[in-house]
Amino acid sequence: MDFDKLVSVMRRLALEAGDAIMEVYGSDDFEVKSKSDQSPVTEADETADALISAGLREAFPDVALVTEEQAASHGQEVSTFLIVDPLDGTKEFVNRRGDFTVNIAYVEDGVPLRGVVYAPAKGRLFYTAADGSSVEETGDFAKEAPGPVAPIRVSQPDNGALMVVASKSHRDQATDDYIAKYHVKDMTSAGSSLKFCLIAAGEADLYPRLGRTMEWDTAAADAVLRGAGGRMVTFEGHAPFTYGKPGFANPFFIAHAPGVELKAP
Repeated sequence: MDFDKLVSVMRRLALEAGDAIMEVYGSDDFEVKSKSDQSPVTEADETADALISAGLREAFPDVALVTEEQAASHGQEVSTFLIVDPLDGTKEFVNRRGDFTVNIAYVEDGVPLRGVVYAPAKGRLFYTAADGSSVEETGDFAKEAPGPVAPIRVSQPDNGALMVVASKSHRDQATDDYIAKYHVKDMTSAGSSLKFCLIAAGEADLYPRLGRTMEWDTAAADAVLRGAGGRMVTFEGHAPFTYGKPGFANPFFIAHAPGVELKAP
């Protein structure tokens, strides 16, 4: 894979999809439909998906593509592939809370090597550079030329005073009970894949997820986290997290800075 080309294409498509999403977000009204699993989907999801899919297929016609909004892509058995969630955090989008993201990743042999996470309403853009390190870009997000980028790195956590990030829409008692095993300095809530990026940027130390997620929800942000020195492991057993699983379904997981002393379930 040509990583210079890959990162350039993924970044541009994420920004273009973000523009399309914000056009819908800024409208007076938009239709919210329910998918077969009862999760919400909007015109923004579908428009962004079409834009990203077309761009990836044109640039990388020989690489398998998996995307949330195309059910036909979910039956593939692949270990190297591009994977897309065109609008992660649709509930945040529908409720106009701003914590939604565009996610595009490249997985090779089960490992997410490169990814981009763009939060258009928040004006935050995270991605892995061609060399695999993670950065946050600032500026006006011009499509063809990156603006100023700053390397991001996970924190050196204090296990006596951890910063924990948890879901806005999916908090439950089991998650709270697990978090209670740690010495927590403070907690913050964030929607969508931004939780991973907060750890990658050193703004949080730990994110446990005891709930259903799919690989397209996590792959791009997992790549950013890994590129910043972070880790993602299974909740049960703390095993390395891999991609290309049957049906692209994830087990429960923990994303964390390496210095966090993980507790057993």
